[in-house]
Amino acid sequence: MGLQVLLYWPNIIGYFRIGLVFAAWAAHETPATFVLLYSIFIALDGVDGWLARRLGQCSGFGAWLDVVVDNLGRGLLWSLLFKWAWLVSAVEWCVFVCNHSARGDQWKNSFISSPRLIQAIMANGFRTPLGTWVVSGLHCLPLWLYGYQTGLLSHWLLLPPWIQALGALLLAAGRLLALSAEIWCIWTHIEHLTEDEPEQKRE
Repeated sequence: MGLQVLLYWPNIIGYFRIGLVFAAWAAHETPATFVLLYSIFIALDGVDGWLARRLGQCSGFGAWLDVVVDNLGRGLLWSLLFKWAWLVSAVEWCVFVCNHSARGDQWKNSFISSPRLIQAIMANGFRTPLGTWVVSGLHCLPLWLYGYQTGLLSHWLLLPPWIQALGALLLAAGRLLALSAEIWCIWTHIEHLTEDEPEQKRE
C-alpha cells in the first residue's frame, strides 16, 4: 500500500474538507457563507466512508484522517460559540487518542463487551436511528447554536422560538448520549492502561 494511500479518493475528500474548515473559519462573520461551507463539510463526512467501501480504498490512515478532520471542524465551531467550549473539543480529542491508540482503525467494531446503551449507539457504525441521533448531536448541535446566535434560525429560516428550543433540546440530548459513549471509551482505556502496569515490587 505505502504512501499511495495518501492519494486514495476518500482521503482526497478529507483534504478538501480541511480546506472547507479553514474557508468557513475565514467566513465566520458572514453567517450564510459559513453555514453553506460548514454544511458541505458535514455532508462530505458520509461520502468519504461510502466511497472508500465502494472503491475498496479503506485504510487505517483514512479512518484516522476522517476522525481528525471531524474533530478539527467541530473544534473550530465550538471555539466560535463559547469561551469554555474548548472543553468539548478537548474531550473529543481525548477519545480519539484513546480509541485509536488501543483499537486502531477498527475502533467502531470493538464495543462487543460494552454496556447495552453503548452497543446500541455504536451498532452498525452509527447507521441506526439511535446512532443517527447521536451523530446529529455531535455534528449539528454546534451548527444549530451558531444559527441561533447569529439570528439565522429566526431571521433566515423564520423558525419560531419553540422550534429553535426544541431543535436545540433534541440535538443536545443526542450530544449527551455521545458523551456517555465518550466517557465509557476514556474509562475503558484507563482500565487498559492500568491493568498492563507491572506490580511494584516490595522492598
